[in-house]
Amino acid sequence: MSFSSVFDIAGSALSAQSLRLNVTASNLANADSASSSAGATYRARQPVFAAAYRDALGVAVNGPGSSALASVTVRGIVESQAPLRSQYSPGHPLADKDGYLHLPNVNIVEEMANMISASRSYQSNVEVINTSKQLLQRTLTLGQ
Repeated sequence: MSFSSVFDIAGSALSAQSLRLNVTASNLANADSASSSAGATYRARQPVFAAAYRDALGVAVNGPGSSALASVTVRGIVESQAPLRSQYSPGHPLADKDGYLHLPNVNIVEEMANMISASRSYQSNVEVINTSKQLLQRTLTLGQ
């Protein structure tokens, strides 16, 4: 594996974790948004990642153990199927005819843990890039 492969893999992981942080921030920003109907209520979202393998010619490789290059790809963003929260608040202007507010299914504690995990993963990939860069620079200075 060449150094450029290390930079490519870590770079794709940085992009994936950046997206994960943005989705988590969106979930946290909408955690307390109320709605008058269940259909219009914000639902928590999560990115779906997958490892992508390809050989030096760019052909996809499905099996492990090959000399494939790897990257992290984002397959999509899915909405949580957890039930929405309801709150009885008959005086609220967004309450439905029965007096209930419909609130998102965002779990604040889970989202904070997700944010910390994504942040640490992002930092780890930055360290991979920095260490690879230092090793490359040291290799270049061996001949001097």
